[in-house]
Order: sequence, then C-alpha cells, then structure tokens
Amino acid sequence: MDTKPSELLEYVAKYVTDNENGLRSLLEWFLNTVMQEEACKQAGCMPYERTSERLLHRNGTKPRSLTTRMGVLHLDKPQFREEPFETCVFDRYARVEQAVLNMVLESYLQGVSTRRIREVIKHLGIEDLSSSSVSRIAAELDLKVGEFLGRSLELPVHIMYVDATYFKVRCNERYVNKALFIVAGVRSDGLLEVLGARIAEREDEGLWHEYFEELKERGLRDVRMVISDGHKGIKMAVENCFPGASWQMCQVHYCRAVLRKIPQSMHKEAGERLRSLNEDPQGMIQYAEELQEKGYSAAARTIERYHYDLFNYMGFPKAFWRRIRTTNLLESTNRELKRRSRVVGAFPNDQSLLRLAVSILIDKNEEWMTSHRFLNLEKHTINQDTGLTETTEN
Repeated sequence: MDTKPSELLEYVAKYVTDNENGLRSLLEWFLNTVMQEEACKQAGCMPYERTSERLLHRNGTKPRSLTTRMGVLHLDKPQFREEPFETCVFDRYARVEQAVLNMVLESYLQGVSTRRIREVIKHLGIEDLSSSSVSRIAAELDLKVGEFLGRSLELPVHIMYVDATYFKVRCNERYVNKALFIVAGVRSDGLLEVLGARIAEREDEGLWHEYFEELKERGLRDVRMVISDGHKGIKMAVENCFPGASWQMCQVHYCRAVLRKIPQSMHKEAGERLRSLNEDPQGMIQYAEELQEKGYSAAARTIERYHYDLFNYMGFPKAFWRRIRTTNLLESTNRELKRRSRVVGAFPNDQSLLRLAVSILIDKNEEWMTSHRFLNLEKHTINQDTGLTETTEN
C-alpha cells in the first residue's frame, strides 16, 4: 500500500528530536504498515476498494502490544470478519525477543538477578511476574525449538560449516563455560541451511562424532567438505563420520593460530603476509622456512601442522573459494548471541541458552532459505569418485 511521504517524515523528525521514543514510534509505524500490506494481500484488495477479486471483508483493528528490547510497542492488528488475520510480524519478530525475555525472567526467579535485571524487567513493562508466566513462555519456545532441531534434512549437503562458541551457564550454584555447537551447510540446490545446534560440556571427538551421527540420522548425506577451526576433535570426527570428505581449516582461525606464536610487534606484517599466501600452498611452506630461520619455530610448526588441510577448498571451482575457506558466515550469528546475552551476563540454565540460540538460528535460516543461492551449483556436478565439484559443459 502507498505511504504518504509526510507521514514518514513526521516519524523521522520525531526520531531526530527524541532518539529513544522516536525510534519506538518509527518501529511501530513500520510494523503497522507491514500488517496493512499483509491485510491487503490476504483480502485481495486495497482498503475501501470495490472489486470482484475481494476475498475477505475488514473488521477494524485490534490493539496488540509487542515487547521488544526497545520497550513495548503498541500496534494495531487488522481484523477480518470471515477468518483470522495472518501476519509474520508477531511470529518472526517476537520469537527472539521472547527468548531474551525468558532468559531475563528465569534469571530473576532463580535468584541470580541484579539491580540491572530488575531495571530491564521494569523497562519491559512486566509488573506481575510469576513462575507460571515464565513456564508458559518457555513451553511455547521449546515447542518451536524442538520442531526446528528435529526436522528432517531433505536435500544432500555437500559443504558443511561447523563452529562452537562458549557461554557462561549457571550449574547449581556455580557458573561454568559450555560450548554451543552450530552447524550449517550448502545443499545440492545451492541454498545455505542451518542444520542444527547443540549444547555440550566441552569440545572433544566423542561429542562431535555423536552429533554428526545424529545429523546423519535426520538425513545428512553426501558431505564433501567440512570447514571449521583447528580443533582436533572436529577433525577426527569428520574423518570417522564422513569417509571421503575433506576437512578445511578455516583460514582466519589459522592466521590467528600462527600470530599467537610470534611477537606482537610482528603481527601486522605477518598477518598481511599470511593473507597474501591464502592461495599459494608453496609460498606458505617457504614462509614457514623463513620463520624457522628467524627463530620462530613454534609459528613454523603451526604452518606445517595445518598445511595439508589449508588448501582443500582449491579443489572446488574458483568462484566458490572465498566462501568456502573460512567459517565467517557463522561469526555474525555468534556476535548476535553474545550481544543478546549481555543483558544478564550468563544464562540461568542450558535450555535458556538453547532457546535463544535456536530462535536466532531460525530467523537466520529463514533469511538464508529465502535469499539468493549461496553457491551457484547449477553449472557444477559432484564427482562421486573424487568428492570434488566440477564444471559441466553447456
């Protein structure tokens, strides 16, 4: 539907003069506009339009609040006489917000709250807090989380990205670091998909092996390359669970590992040198020899240790290289998780971490699955003998 320029300018001006309230007003206007557009599509016509293509009749709007990290938004949800109005606003936008809210409330009820958490709860407009209300929110989220993590993986996955990041989680009266495993993959149609997530006490071969087998039970197959950091447990699990697949050491993690072995004063020069050799296996070996001669034997050994697993991506078409030699695509997800959890500093329990993580991953998956193909596999086929993709002739 058309938006009046003066209406938009009014909200922008309000944002300029009153940043916090103005942003909330701008967001309210945007989400209300989205719902009006959805209502037009569902009804088959514009408001007050007389047409034979009309499917539904409007019945005004109903006030609806939406709790976000910017406060409570007051929205006007359209109504129809014949059937319920369907919108993505509350389902997609509120899912992550609900997970954050639930994490805060659980922390409060379990006695780990601080003055800051009480202020957050007050800011969210929650006055009557009870265990039953928190349990209700948790049950709704757990249902969505369970469905997403247990769904069947329909198409073959040729390239897989694996990462783990650590969060503080309350365990009885202690706080411990726990690993969150995240796995994504490029399917045979070229789309990127979030395959799953899991919380573990630590990273080791046994736990990764167990999780990879679980993914295979859900339909994971035809994996040709797995990209991850240099954790030995992941590498060994890949070798055991995906025979014929290669393991690619993330070049960003590799660079960090080498730089840790040399003085800080050399980091800029060495970092530039390492990046310049990303596509030069022989040049990388020569650089290891140079470092050895300069007395940095630990850095040289690091290069030699990962050398055979650093350039596996070069067996795929060159157009793919920049996207399949690092785990960078998962880094933004990890940053979002860290940012969201900052409100309390630590998660009250494992399930609270999983709710928030998977809520963010569901949104990320919807974004990936409805966007352009991550890799254009139409002109390439999988060679079953070598496990590499090769260009097909038109």
